[in-house]
Amino acid sequence: MGVETEFGCLVADKAMGTPESAVELLKDYVFYDLKLGAIDLHSRDDVFEPVGCGGFLLNGGRLYIDAVGSHLEYATAESRTLRDLVANDRAGQRILVRAIREMGLSDDVDIYNNSVDHFGGHTFGCHENYSISAEGDVLGESVDRLLPFLVTRQIYAGVGRVGGHVLTGGVRPDYQDVMEHPIDYIWVSQIYGVVPDDSVRFQLSQRADHILKAIASRVRFNRALINPKWEHFYSHEGTTRLHLLFGESNQMEYAYALKVGSTRLILQLLEEGRIPERWVLKNPLRDLRAVSRDPDFRWIITLVDGTSLSAVDLHREYLALAQRYAGESEDADWTLREWEATLDQLESDPLQLSRKLDWVAKRKVIESYLQETGLDWGDESLHSVDLEYHNIDPSKGLYHALAEMGEAERFVSEADIVAAMTEPPPDTRAKGRGALVRKVLSRRTPKYYLFDWNGAAIDQGRYVEMPDPFETYEDAAQ
Repeated sequence: MGVETEFGCLVADKAMGTPESAVELLKDYVFYDLKLGAIDLHSRDDVFEPVGCGGFLLNGGRLYIDAVGSHLEYATAESRTLRDLVANDRAGQRILVRAIREMGLSDDVDIYNNSVDHFGGHTFGCHENYSISAEGDVLGESVDRLLPFLVTRQIYAGVGRVGGHVLTGGVRPDYQDVMEHPIDYIWVSQIYGVVPDDSVRFQLSQRADHILKAIASRVRFNRALINPKWEHFYSHEGTTRLHLLFGESNQMEYAYALKVGSTRLILQLLEEGRIPERWVLKNPLRDLRAVSRDPDFRWIITLVDGTSLSAVDLHREYLALAQRYAGESEDADWTLREWEATLDQLESDPLQLSRKLDWVAKRKVIESYLQETGLDWGDESLHSVDLEYHNIDPSKGLYHALAEMGEAERFVSEADIVAAMTEPPPDTRAKGRGALVRKVLSRRTPKYYLFDWNGAAIDQGRYVEMPDPFETYEDAAQ
C-alpha cells in the first residue's frame, strides 16, 4: 500500500513571497539543510517532475513539488501494515513542520492536508495505491464491482466540508490546441468552471462534487474515482498497481486506518471474484454526491436492478463476505472488528463518532463555533474553520487540538511517527531504498545517483534492480 497526499500552502505575509516560492524554500531546506533525502539529479518528467523538484527520503517515501500548481506532494513508502503506513504518512507531515519551524516561518507559512480550496474551486488529491493481482479481470469489467464500495465508504472515510461546489462548462479544447499548449490545460478547472452551491450546509466528502468520471485512464480532463495504471515499476510477477483517485486526507488516524484496511479486504474479495454483480450501482456519480450531501444520514443508493438500500446496509454485506479473512493477520482482525463497530454506531447515532471520524469531528467543531459566535451556516468564516482543521502543525491545527484534549482516537504513537521520519517500513523494498539514500548522503559531494521506486543507481555503471515491493533489498547498500 502507499498513499500520495497533495498539500495546500497559505502564506500570511506577502513579503514572504508567493506560496509557490514558499514551498520551494521548504523543499530545499528538507534536502539541503536537514539532509533527509537525496534530491533528484535527473528529470523524472519534463513538465511535472523536472530536475531538483524533490527526491526520495531516508524513510523510503518521496517528497517533491508537483509542477501542476506547484504544490508540495508526499508519497509514502510502500507499506505492508496499517501501522507502518499511517506512521510513514504522518512522518511526512512532521518533516514539513520541522522545516517550517527551523526556518522561523511558523508565523508566515501554513501547510494543509485538506482536499478542497473553498475560494478558488480547486481540489487537492489524496491518492491510494494498492498492489493487486494483474490476473483475471480486476481492472477490466469487474472493476465496476469496486465502485459501490468507493462511492459509499465516505460514510466513515469522508473528512467533511462546509458547503458545496457545482462544476459548469465542460467544453474541451481540440486535440491540436492541447498538443501545442499543454501547460495551459493542466488544471481540470481550466476546462470546467466551479461555482459555490449555497444549497449545501455540510457534507461528508470534500471531493465528491469534483469527480467527473467513474473510471478514466487519462485524468487531466476526467477526474475520476479510479485511474487504472499499468506501469512497470509497480508490476511484479502477476501484480500491478491500482490507483484510486477518490479519497481524502484523513486527519483522524482511526478513519485513515479503517479506510485503507477495509479497502484492502474489498480488493481481496474482488480478486477472488466474490463480490456479486447485483451490487453494481445504476449511477455511481449521482450516488456519490447524494450520499455526501444527505443531511439526514440515510445515505441511500440505487443498484443497477433498481433496488434501493442504505450505504450502511451495503457495507454490512461487504463485511459479512470479508469475515472469511478473520485470523489472516492482525490488520484484518482489527479492520473487521472496527468496521462492524463503526457501522453499528453509524446506524444508531453517527454523531457519537467524533473521536474516530473526521467528518463527525469537523461537524462538531463547526457547530460549536456557530453556537459561540451566533453566526449561521452561510457565513464565509466557516470555510476558515474548515481549513484550520487540516493545518498539519500540531501547535495550530484544530484536529491536533482535539487530539491533545483526548478527543481523537490514536492509531500510532508519537514515537512511531518520529521513528518513521528517518526509518522506512522494515518489510518492503523501501528499506533497501532508504539504506541507499543514507549511503549517498554519507558522501561529502555525491555527484552521481538515481532513485526510482523500482531501483536505484549510486555509482556509474551499477544499477540496483528492486522489482519486488515485498523484498527488502537490505544488502543493496553494502
